[in-house]
Amino acid sequence: MAPSGFHHVEIWVADLALVEPSWKWLLAELGWEPYQNWSQGRSWRIGEAYLVVEQSSAIRPGLPYDRTRPGLNHLAVHAPDRETVDRMHATGPKHGWRRLFASAYPHAGGPAHYAAYLVDAAGFEVEVVAPEPVAEPS
Repeated sequence: MAPSGFHHVEIWVADLALVEPSWKWLLAELGWEPYQNWSQGRSWRIGEAYLVVEQSSAIRPGLPYDRTRPGLNHLAVHAPDRETVDRMHATGPKHGWRRLFASAYPHAGGPAHYAAYLVDAAGFEVEVVAPEPVAEPS
């Protein structure tokens, strides 16, 4: 059977210098490793998948990113455990991330969904999701 999941995701940004430190922190916290580095972009890898953040010369100027327009609303990533989600929710603002839905943390996605919702300086949202608890055998 072929691997499942994404091969890569590429996010174009208007200002790489503005968002790179926050993405570097977030992905390192989740176990992603630096993969590629060039003048206008960076990428990080976990397993066979990688994520690119790039300030492309092909970006059409004039419209800033807005997650509520058609297109990418957010990127949801796995966290290894709830403790990581809690740490990222708590320390994200020190690393360039604003909390989204903070008043409903950690269950903004519903009572069985444990996640932190973070937004970078350019408006990109990342949902950091804890695994479901393992049910104890009865």
